[in-house]
Amino acid sequence: MFTPQGPSLRELAVQALSSVEHGYDLLAGKFDATPFRTSDRLLDAVAETLEGLGPFGSGLDVCCGTGAGLGVLRSVCAGRITGVDFSTGMLARAREAHPDADLVRADALALPFGPAFDLAVSFGAFGHFLPADQRTLFAQVHAALRPGGTFAFPLPAPPPVGSRLYWTLWGFDAAMRVRNALWRPPFVMYYRTFRLADVRARLEESGFEVALVPIGSLGRREDGSPRCRLVVARKA
Repeated sequence: MFTPQGPSLRELAVQALSSVEHGYDLLAGKFDATPFRTSDRLLDAVAETLEGLGPFGSGLDVCCGTGAGLGVLRSVCAGRITGVDFSTGMLARAREAHPDADLVRADALALPFGPAFDLAVSFGAFGHFLPADQRTLFAQVHAALRPGGTFAFPLPAPPPVGSRLYWTLWGFDAAMRVRNALWRPPFVMYYRTFRLADVRARLEESGFEVALVPIGSLGRREDGSPRCRLVVARKA
């Protein structure tokens, strides 16, 4: 499905009926051949934007998966880079791609770090956290940053109400809610539970000072607003 190198429809179905952790273990070998991997265009645009906000020492990729975001950290951080994920299979792939990185298996809601990092990033993982868990996630990242450290992640503009993408995401979330009501273990993955106003409030509650930086190379919508912003949360 998607590409000849990607997972089959059957493999995706088995993954969707698994837990989040086991599902990603199953998908790890073919994950980079799916559209679920963060695109190089977005990664490069984030790295370009971060270059103007540094310099940074050590970096942490939260929910690093197969390691796509570790390349961003390597381009903007002068010190050690670390990836954390709870999927053994995804970490194995990240280790192949980034042998110089420190890779740690852990739950992002219970990060095993003290204040050791100057920059934390995350790509494509927030749909796996229900709104009630976002405060815990942000508090954990806050605790892992040194004073003055930065937590940065891209947040695309929401699709126009009534557009094809709007209904696609709405339909996916509805199907996932039905799946989780009828099947165990749950597979938490929602696209419409990470809204900017709520996210900003939860970051500030966790002790961050939040700014929004347009990612210029990704362009603007017809109304002039950025297609994607970089949320830049600084630890005071």
